[in-house]
Amino acid sequence: MENMAFNQRTVVMIGPGEHYVTAKNEVIKTLLGSCVAVCLYDAKAQVIGMNHFLLAVDRRKLTHFLDSRAGYYGVHAMEILINAMLKRGAQRRYLQSKIFGGANVLSLCADNILNHYDIGGMNIDFVRQFLQRERIPIISEDIGGHCGRVIYFDPTDYSVYRSLIEHEYEEIASLQDEEYRYFNQASEDIHSSGVPVVIWSD
Repeated sequence: MENMAFNQRTVVMIGPGEHYVTAKNEVIKTLLGSCVAVCLYDAKAQVIGMNHFLLAVDRRKLTHFLDSRAGYYGVHAMEILINAMLKRGAQRRYLQSKIFGGANVLSLCADNILNHYDIGGMNIDFVRQFLQRERIPIISEDIGGHCGRVIYFDPTDYSVYRSLIEHEYEEIASLQDEEYRYFNQASEDIHSSGVPVVIWSD
């Protein structure tokens, strides 16, 4: 997590596996490829939050994410964000969401296993299922495709500003590397936590 200044306001930059919740006039920023960011807000409590996660995928269960071991990491990331929002004064019944990311970026990775799966699409399917189950409405979304995204979540009116990363080859390559490392780390974290996940076995 990194803080910076932007138009005399604090911008909090979160990376893969992180989240941030605030009731202050702070902008939350992240850079997305195959990962998904969920922007949550409670307009009554004036609390916003964002996470940034990538599913650890079990090859044997590519659907029914919420009930599968594959969905464990995503569910965990969402519960952490929701609980952090509630601790800051938000109420579950007033939560609304905006979702971003899920580009098919990791499929371009040199690892030929990932070439066979639309990891971004799985993240999108997961987050839609989760939010529907939790009855948190999706107000807007910008998902899928093949381009990375930079997003800024503004607490003044709950807008999310997005720019695409289309032509900057080095930045896309760096994003792929970062998400691939995060993907492997998430898989290792789940395995070491005792959750019985088999990541790449047949």
